[in-house]
Amino acid sequence: MLVAIIDDTPLNLTLMDKLVGRVGGCEARCFADPVVALDWCETHEPDLIVVDYMMPGIDGLEFIRRIRAVHDHDDLPILMVTANSERSTRYDALELGANDFLTKPIDPHEFQPRVRNMLKLREAHLATRDRAARLAEAVRIATAEIHARERETITRLARAAEFRDPETGAHIQRMAHYSALIAKRMGLDAHCVDEILQAAPMHDVGKLGIPDYILLKAGRLTPDELIIMKRHPAIGYDILKDSSSAVVQRGAIIALSHHEKFDGSGYPRKLQGTEIPLDGRIVAVADVFDALTSERPYKRAWTLDKAIAFLREGRGSHFDPDCADAFLRSWKEVLEIRKRFQDNW
Repeated sequence: MLVAIIDDTPLNLTLMDKLVGRVGGCEARCFADPVVALDWCETHEPDLIVVDYMMPGIDGLEFIRRIRAVHDHDDLPILMVTANSERSTRYDALELGANDFLTKPIDPHEFQPRVRNMLKLREAHLATRDRAARLAEAVRIATAEIHARERETITRLARAAEFRDPETGAHIQRMAHYSALIAKRMGLDAHCVDEILQAAPMHDVGKLGIPDYILLKAGRLTPDELIIMKRHPAIGYDILKDSSSAVVQRGAIIALSHHEKFDGSGYPRKLQGTEIPLDGRIVAVADVFDALTSERPYKRAWTLDKAIAFLREGRGSHFDPDCADAFLRSWKEVLEIRKRFQDNW
């Protein structure tokens, strides 16, 4: 245990140094200058401070005030050395954070038990702090495992929709990363960006409820078939909406709103402008761009230039202009995502 002793009288320092040495498992650091002691305490954490009241420059009260500001923990015990007559000083010291007092002249029979008792208290505090840290780490690990399982469940749910859709897993990865890229470029905080990255793959989970003869049809859908197909946003919302997970709830909103158009001509609710949730507006840009530029067994991929022109033409009608612009301003990162997640037909 490390004991810091601050006293401008050399004789007192020598005496207290020797007395601390007689307390088992202790080491003293002695300072005649309180300013030097404060500097040392900024980079070290003693287990006990013994400080004199009457010192030039910085007295014991000011020293206690500053030391409590340096150390976040209130469990650092402080003993102040005062005279019997300085009762008002003791009151002030207690208010500032002193734990106990030693009376001048120092009595070795009083000094050692007080130091020993303070160090035992310190040991108990350190044990409690360590136990709290271990519990916090255990909670962190358990929470991380829960989040990992949640992400796995979300991924498997998105893959279940993929198996019923001719789109590939690479499309899901690309559009999710495009969505996160747009969100980041628009200034959303890191937590929101991460949630959008995790939630975006669930955008078409409602296709689980669409019959295969419609979902897998190679040609143009009939008007009646198109009506059925347009139910998938609401189906996806119904699948996801009651989850206790914030990510899945976000996925529900994305599923319901990513086919809405900025001018109100989308579906299923014909929302307009900022009536459309921001997450849906973001995913609309990412999903449409990747669908256009991806080759499928039933269609050829658009060129990047043609897809860019489509996004620019759709600003304010199909797409939120801010979302489209954020995507186009991130073109270097877009190309990196395309290269990273490629289709394997």
